[in-house]
Amino acid sequence: MNLPVSLKHIMVLTGEPSGDFHAGRLIEEIRRKNGRIYFSGMGGPLLRQQGVDLFYDIENLSAMGITEVLMQFGHIKKAFDIFREKLIYHTPDMIILVDYPGFNLRAAKYAKDHYNVRILYYITPKVWAWKRSRLFKIKKYVDHAALIFPFEEKLYKKAGVSSTYVGNPLMDEYPEHLSKSFLPSKGLVTGLNGPIIIGLLPGSRKAEIQNLLDIMIQSACRIHQEHNQTRFLVSKAASIKREWIEECIIASGKPQLFDIVEGPVREILRRSNLVIAASGTVTLEAALFGIPTLLIYKMARLSFWAAKLLVRVKYAGLANLIVDEEIMPELLQGEATPEKICIKVLHMLTHEQYYESRLERVRKKLGKKGAAKNAAGIAMNLLRESHF
Repeated sequence: MNLPVSLKHIMVLTGEPSGDFHAGRLIEEIRRKNGRIYFSGMGGPLLRQQGVDLFYDIENLSAMGITEVLMQFGHIKKAFDIFREKLIYHTPDMIILVDYPGFNLRAAKYAKDHYNVRILYYITPKVWAWKRSRLFKIKKYVDHAALIFPFEEKLYKKAGVSSTYVGNPLMDEYPEHLSKSFLPSKGLVTGLNGPIIIGLLPGSRKAEIQNLLDIMIQSACRIHQEHNQTRFLVSKAASIKREWIEECIIASGKPQLFDIVEGPVREILRRSNLVIAASGTVTLEAALFGIPTLLIYKMARLSFWAAKLLVRVKYAGLANLIVDEEIMPELLQGEATPEKICIKVLHMLTHEQYYESRLERVRKKLGKKGAAKNAAGIAMNLLRESHF
């Protein structure tokens, strides 16, 4: 494609559904500032909705853990080969990297080594958890890092990385008036006005469903045995086949206890008294919504073994990391059993207000709103500095 001289070209690279979502919001904000920009890149349905000329669909790229990533190697290699080819024939003025660090840091190095191009990283690698050496790569190959956690600022500044805390994008998705404290009280914990609703959020990756869904369903059945007014909503992400969840529910022998809810997790948060969630961004969503949450996680043994050696944080949950305290109970790997989950959930249900009140600290810590808008401002500054 031959672009008009006046039309700038921004390439956006992301590899997972969450990155596709946040990249879409960022592009929307950039277009508000400058409508004469051509976007190309790697992404999914939300980037396509924004009119991005996708040269690779990310459907086959979502993976987590060492063994899971190895299985995706062929898809990743193909995506990188196409990326290199696009740089040759249609060099962008700027590249925006969104999450997906294994691929994106390699892409940043290749682009900087071969082309005069500005690079912005939005939703940066979790160097505070592991692979801190990535900070040196970011410093060398990235012009600016747009950070989404306040505790990242000190680490990036100390490493000499040009960076700005732009706010967390979920602060805009979950404004304060949507939190549970602002909603009419359900009054369900006593069971006087209806069933107690517990949300089950097993994740959006196939590996997470394989490792966590059955445990969640078994836990739900045990919870119901102890508290027969409980009912359960099971989240189905767009990337997950409905039959996988249906088969697990039918196998429990108590399908009447469960309803499958498709689409954004917000609907489950709105209807639930408590959620059992896979570790990930969804737990931060639950914190901003003010829903007491039990965080659980299991992964392939090799991946967990490697994580124990490499990960340097005290907690798995983002809300816990943000306030530096376990305000969301965590049951990981061998601790994530139906028996222990049941015991913890029953305790949380009888102390619901206590767990709700502790979650308010997350919003105060995050503070700044308008992450995509603020990052778009940085992108426009970098674009003006480009030599094209």
